[in-house]
Formats: sequence, structure tokens, C-alpha cells
Amino acid sequence: MITISPEAATKLATLKKEEGKADDAFLRVEVKKGGCSGLSYKMDFDTSSRDGDKAFESNGQKVVVDPQSMLYILGMTLEYSGGLNGKGFVFNNPNASKNCGCGSSFNV
Repeated sequence: MITISPEAATKLATLKKEEGKADDAFLRVEVKKGGCSGLSYKMDFDTSSRDGDKAFESNGQKVVVDPQSMLYILGMTLEYSGGLNGKGFVFNNPNASKNCGCGSSFNV
């Protein structure tokens, strides 16, 4: 399962509206090779499902993950931290054994 915190869900809804995305658009989270720790996260809004996608709903937001990425992020919580010292979206991934300082890449 992938969990979206209430703060992240609110921010996603705001971003979807600001970007003019359709009401049925969902968050697609992928893991790609790259970044200083070996793997990096990619997020974008999408409206098309792919074969094998796993879909979850959390705090009113739908998130979709492809099967290969799912191996790396199962159990992850997507959080959002704003304010003066906020980082934006934060991936709390229990599978990551190493994270880079900026939080956008990891290793397992």
C-alpha cells in the first residue's frame, strides 16, 4: 500500500487544480535509475492506466504505481512539508537503506 498524508493530499488537490488537470487525473509515482543514491522518484499526474498498474486511494487522492516501481516503494508514505523550512513533498520509504541529502534519490 502507498499512503498519502492529509497535508500531501491537500497539496496534490491544489496542484491538480492549478495545472488544470481533469477531475479523474491521478498521481503516478515511478522509480527510475539515477540520482546520487542510485534510484530516484518521479511523480506526475496521469489519466491513463497501464497494464499491471497498482492503484491505491488515500485521503481522497488516487495514486498509481507500475509493478516494477512497486517493489521499491511498497509501504511508502508521501508527505508534504511547507513553510519556511519546508522541503515540499517527502518520500518516507521503509525500503530505502540510503537516502541522498536532498531526498530525491535512494538505494535499497
